[in-house]
Amino acid sequence: MKKFSMLFTAAILSMIVAMPLAAHAGEKKAKSEVVMKMGNKLHLFHSGKVDAQKEIAIGDVITVYREVGKTPTAKEVGQVKVLSFIGEHYFEAEIVKGEIKIGDIAKKDATSLLVQPAK
Repeated sequence: MKKFSMLFTAAILSMIVAMPLAAHAGEKKAKSEVVMKMGNKLHLFHSGKVDAQKEIAIGDVITVYREVGKTPTAKEVGQVKVLSFIGEHYFEAEIVKGEIKIGDIAKKDATSLLVQPAK
């Protein structure tokens, strides 16, 4: 019984020590995300609905937001200018203001577009 309690205590202590290491690993991954700056080109993904294609026109400047915090709130992080249509589901755009990450959301009225890297 004494060996069991020592083994149990050692297991609990090792879990307590390992938890902060796992938390910091997530922070390092977030810091290494791709950040695109002014002048970079990117793709904006949409569902292919006709509404998105009608609402977004070439030359439009669209505000880009990022969800931040434990209770997600949209924070404005930049703007992009639509350059062209690419197939059914993508627009090509150029960053005109701010720093944008993959996964940010460009919004114009009721249409939301997912930021993707230019291929």
